Order: sequence, then C-alpha cells, then structure tokens
Amino acid sequence: MTKTIIASATREHVISFDAPFTIIGERINPTGRKKLAAEMLEGNFDTVRADALAQSAAGAHILDVNAGVTAVDPNESEPPLMRQVIAVVQEVSDLPLCIDSSVPGALAAGLEAAGGRPLVNSVTGEEDKLEIILPLVKKHDVPVVAICNDETGISEDPDVRFDVAKKIVERAADHGIAAHDIVVDPLVMPVGAMGSAGVQVFTLVRRLREELGVNTTCGASNIGFGMPNRRVLTAHFLAMAASHGLTSAIMNPLHEEDMGAVRAANVLLGLDADCRAWTAAYRAPAADGEGGGRRRRRRRRS
Repeated sequence: MTKTIIASATREHVISFDAPFTIIGERINPTGRKKLAAEMLEGNFDTVRADALAQSAAGAHILDVNAGVTAVDPNESEPPLMRQVIAVVQEVSDLPLCIDSSVPGALAAGLEAAGGRPLVNSVTGEEDKLEIILPLVKKHDVPVVAICNDETGISEDPDVRFDVAKKIVERAADHGIAAHDIVVDPLVMPVGAMGSAGVQVFTLVRRLREELGVNTTCGASNIGFGMPNRRVLTAHFLAMAASHGLTSAIMNPLHEEDMGAVRAANVLLGLDADCRAWTAAYRAPAADGEGGGRRRRRRRRS
C-alpha cells in the first residue's frame, strides 16, 4: 500500500490509501489576502502565527506555507521571506510542513529552513521545472506534489492530464524518486465554468490510484469558485472525491462544513476505527456533574 511520509522535526504523518484523509491547511498564503501580504512585507508575522495555531487546533495534519507576495520580484524576495515564515510557523506548531512555491529558489530556501521531511509543492510537467525541481527533491529526500499541467497548459481532457502525471512519475523514477513520494494534483477546475470539472477529478483520481499507485491531493475550494453556497459545494466535493480515492486536500480546516465532510468520508470508507474521531467531534458533552457522578457510582458497585 502506497505510503507518503511527511514529517516535522518531532512529528510524522502518513498519507495513504488505507489511512484517514489528510488535511493540509491552506491559510498561510498571501494570495488573495491583501492584509496578510502587507503584514508579511513589513515583517509582521502575527497573522501567520495565528493561522498556524488555529489550523493546528482545528485538525490540520500538515500546514501549507506560501510566501508569494507578488508586489515584489519573487526570485529576489521570496526565498528569504520563505525562511522567515517557516521559522515563525515552526516556533508555534510542530506539524509537518508543505513548502508551497512556484519559485525554485524559494523551495530550496524552505527545504533548508524546515525541519524533518516536508512536502514540496510543487513540480509540473514542464521540462525546465522537471530538471530543476526533481534533483532538489532527490537531494533532500522529500516527497513532492506533481501538478498535471505542462508547457501546453491545463488540458480539459483528463486523459492528457493523466499522461502528464505519468510522465512526472517516470521522470522522478529516473532521478531515484519512488512513486510513493509523488502526490499528484489532478487539478480542480471551477465547476461553474466547466460543468465536467468534478467528474474529471473523480475519474483522474481513480486512475492515478489504480494505474500509477500514487497518493493524490488538490486545492479543494477551487471547485466552487464563483458559485453561490460555495461551502456546501466544496464539502460535498471533498466527500465524493475521497470516495473515489483522493487521499488529501489543501483546504481550510476552519470551515466546519469541509471538516464534517472529511470526517464523514473517513467513517463511511471504514477509515475511522470504531467511529472514534467522529464520536469525539460530535458527541454531546455530559451535563455538569453527570458524567463524574455515574463514574463514581460504577466504582462503588465494583
């Protein structure tokens, strides 16, 4: 069974077909968050700390870290900022990290700063990216997210996207990187713009699992972009994608609808032993004194 191991300096997490769904917290990302971007440029990391703590408390298994503040040249600014952000996150959380950047220098800086075995996000099927990112992944012996696009862009044909994923897996093998260290992102398109977006992901995830034997992830909230009642749509997408074999998602653990969908998927797929996680999350607390009183009476009878 495919197992992708991600670790911090003190904690290990496994993404696997037979393990509960992995939640990669998406919040530490300035994209679309002007206030956070401005704070990061100023060297103010209060929101970064708060997001790390909140996502850890909400149930994230891995924290995605992105330092892509686009107001300045990313090749110059992003590597040192990535180091700073990772240092701040590691001060307040011991969760494993996902180093998220399209800038190779920022990925390299993040790998130097991060303890343990972080997940690299990401490599595409573009030749220049393969030749830069895969040696970096091999050097640090870390897993990597493989995104199903190449020089031709993002295909609407799921077969083409599968071929891109297969190419990345094969090229990774040439560098000595095993398939279990590749986590493929089939690319989620907005269903409001592409009516087959959900079906495409479900089809791809199943093929990636059965034919390539790789774990999978995605940016879950993309599915409902521009749609009303987006949270409900995203939650149902997560549960359905999990039922087709999706093993992780980059998502917001502060959205209870999404977390409820993941917990339900774990239960219904037999990945929540004795429904313990579900029960722990949703069992009503005992009234004050009720639980303790019952326990005391049982002890006296014994």
